[in-house]
Amino acid sequence: MKELPKIYDPKQVEQRIYDMWMQNGYFHAERDPEKKPFTIVIPPPNVTGQLHLGHAFDETIQDVLIRWKRMSGYCALWMPGCDHAGIATQIRVEAELRKEGLTRFDLGREKFLERVWDWKNRYGDRIVEQLKKLGSSCDWERQRFTMDEMCAKAVRTTFVDLYKKGLIYKGKRIINWCPHCTTALSDAEVEYTEKPGFFWHIRYPLSDGSGDVIVATTRPETMLGDTGVAVNPNDERYTHLVGKTCILPLVNKEIPIVADEYVDMEFGTGCVKMTPCHDPNDFEVGLRHDLEQVLVLDGEGRIINGGKYNGMDRYEARKAIVQDLEDGGYLVKIEPHTHNVGTCYRCHSDVEPLASDQWFVKMEPLAREAIRVVEDGEVRFVPDRFAKTYLNWMHSVRDWCISRQLWWGHQIPAWYCADCGHMTVSLEDPTECEHCHSHNIERDPDVLDTWFSSALWPFSTFGWPDKNEDLDYFYPTDVLVTGYDIIFFWVARMIFSGCEQMKQIPFHTVLIHGLIRDPHGKKMSKSAGNGVDPIEVINTYGADALRFNIITGNSPGNDMRFFPERCEAMRNFANKIWNASRFVMMNLTIEKNELPDTLELEDKWILSGLNDLTAAVNENLEKYELGIAAQTIYDFIWDRFCDWYIELTKPRLSSEDQTVRENAQKVLLFTLTQLLKLLHPFMPFITEEIFQALPHEGEALIIASWPAFDEALHFPAEAASFESVMNAISAVRSRRSEMNVPPSKKPHLIIVTEQRSIFESGRSYLSKLAYAGEVTVTDAAPEDVSGMVSVVTDEARLFMPLAELVDLEAERARVRKSLEKARRDLAGQEAKLANESFVSRAPEKVVNTEREKKAKLEALIENLEASLAALN
Repeated sequence: MKELPKIYDPKQVEQRIYDMWMQNGYFHAERDPEKKPFTIVIPPPNVTGQLHLGHAFDETIQDVLIRWKRMSGYCALWMPGCDHAGIATQIRVEAELRKEGLTRFDLGREKFLERVWDWKNRYGDRIVEQLKKLGSSCDWERQRFTMDEMCAKAVRTTFVDLYKKGLIYKGKRIINWCPHCTTALSDAEVEYTEKPGFFWHIRYPLSDGSGDVIVATTRPETMLGDTGVAVNPNDERYTHLVGKTCILPLVNKEIPIVADEYVDMEFGTGCVKMTPCHDPNDFEVGLRHDLEQVLVLDGEGRIINGGKYNGMDRYEARKAIVQDLEDGGYLVKIEPHTHNVGTCYRCHSDVEPLASDQWFVKMEPLAREAIRVVEDGEVRFVPDRFAKTYLNWMHSVRDWCISRQLWWGHQIPAWYCADCGHMTVSLEDPTECEHCHSHNIERDPDVLDTWFSSALWPFSTFGWPDKNEDLDYFYPTDVLVTGYDIIFFWVARMIFSGCEQMKQIPFHTVLIHGLIRDPHGKKMSKSAGNGVDPIEVINTYGADALRFNIITGNSPGNDMRFFPERCEAMRNFANKIWNASRFVMMNLTIEKNELPDTLELEDKWILSGLNDLTAAVNENLEKYELGIAAQTIYDFIWDRFCDWYIELTKPRLSSEDQTVRENAQKVLLFTLTQLLKLLHPFMPFITEEIFQALPHEGEALIIASWPAFDEALHFPAEAASFESVMNAISAVRSRRSEMNVPPSKKPHLIIVTEQRSIFESGRSYLSKLAYAGEVTVTDAAPEDVSGMVSVVTDEARLFMPLAELVDLEAERARVRKSLEKARRDLAGQEAKLANESFVSRAPEKVVNTEREKKAKLEALIENLEASLAALN
């Protein structure tokens, strides 16, 4: 039997234990027809990333689930991998190039991609190594990357399949454009932020000189692209203007006035400027009325097709245009206006809606099945309130813009013929146009949205579209663990992709967690200065302490506040377990872990409690209440096992009777081992280290059998009886503590109860743990209880002679001295409040404070007088 060091040092344990798990292949899952599979695919972290608390939160939840299922006999597979993170990675590499005075255009596409792959190979494994430090038991032999050969084949197959079905198309639409990242964004990648702005009211003169119309805009620079003004056909104020034209100020261009139901007669003046290339609603109105499309912003947010404003930044142009409108007499008024502004989720720059040729996924046909599987309960959200969030979005989902103006990513498999204009979409790279057979073809330069490949993650990682046994065995997966912030980005897209490509849901449960916030409830970030590096926490407190802090603060779907000091408390918990285990081991002479044939009352109490704990932990894990399960284990270990049961066994462990000693050892070892099993998914390192040092069966705790409720260890009556004795001990201890009575004082303890047999059987415990001398159990109270200290529990009243607890004369002197001081203080307080000058001149708050002091002194005197009377 291995001896445990006196002090638990995570730095000396965690890496060694992790290496042992890896070397023995405990994380690896192979198909086993005798076992039921349990599969989780990791939300692939960005290849650019380093571990932050959000990752630690997400991965710890998954690791708890996978370790629990692995020990429960499932073929448990946690599929790991990383995401190529198109925008984030390209931005990172371009920043490196700028340090060299280069741009990606200087290198060209092929050389630039070589640089990105080189960067990925140098830094891409950093977050993987950090996940290992956290204790993540992923099957690293199966690690995938969203741009590896297997995933790339799945992406291309899906694109071509959807294109041939008419579910992917290229068209000119209003898309969200980030001028900073210089790429299109999907609707889900736009974050709306409330910002202060203005409504500029502008006069557009009628062409015939008969008056003008007034329009309002929050983006005056876009007026350069106005090609019409719309009014509601039912608005009698403007029916006479429909069909006429007005003059676009500054541009001096005639534009038509059209009638369209889209216009709200009650909003503003009822006249709306139409900028088809820069507003999604205007775009649709423009199509209905054949309005000209004029693009006035380029990819970097600079003015084009705008005359003298060409080349200006959008905000620089705004100032110049407003000034020119005012100088020309066109600016009617400016109103402050707070509105929601779309910003890029990546760089937080203001997004520009603009018309562009892009690739889209037609969402309405795909959404139908994705909606049905959630409404019918085939896919359930935990908590279920997030199903409503998902369904609301899916019912109103717009077509998904999937093309990005980047170089790093899955390049769109479409080729354009320079001779006949035909577009070839193909699984394999073509050498000629499929229509005219010309070799003069060029590939679309755009790449796919990163989320397109991520949407296929649950099945692309198993080799789809190729048929194979792993795919048949491990798919559909079981649980997806993710934050509520990517339900639209990722969860919805995986569901409709699985339903479309696999004709099966990708997982049956979506376990949603919230965000980790700082102690004040603020979002954590480096820029805000409140970020916490989980690796630093692990180096200071150990991975188990970090994991347990995160899990015990977790409730599904809710944000949690991270208090670093709780990591210290969890390290103390680890030390408590370590010291308890050392105590057990120092008292062990047995070599086999088995329960004795004869159990004492305290044995039945701890084993029955352990049985109840096992049932409660299993129930909470099944409900994904991981925080409650962990806290329940914590409470049992700290209170029942360490503070009570170990103390209860000490007399038996030092008994001269070998059978008595060994029976106590057996129950201690069995209980400790079962507790280590229950705790292992949450605190894997310390539990494995202790388990390896104890007498045990099997190779390792990570693959030991998970505890189950055992009817043979269910002793409700005995446990309830012992609880009664414990309650009595706690009540006596508490009263003695209040009176500062040292353990050396052992008074006569009289127990008055109708349940005499329970307390008779608990005499030895009461003598030792309640520090009692003689113990009397009776059903009748003493005739004279004066001079007695009493405490009450649900099952008994307990009396102790006061004279046996304290030195009565010394206690009387102490109370008299306190009483005299309190009376002097009260007299001074009464004199102060009787001073009319003080009461009338002092602030009311000060006077009230003095009155409160007087009331407290009066209450203190009353209590001291009662105490003195009781001592006489």
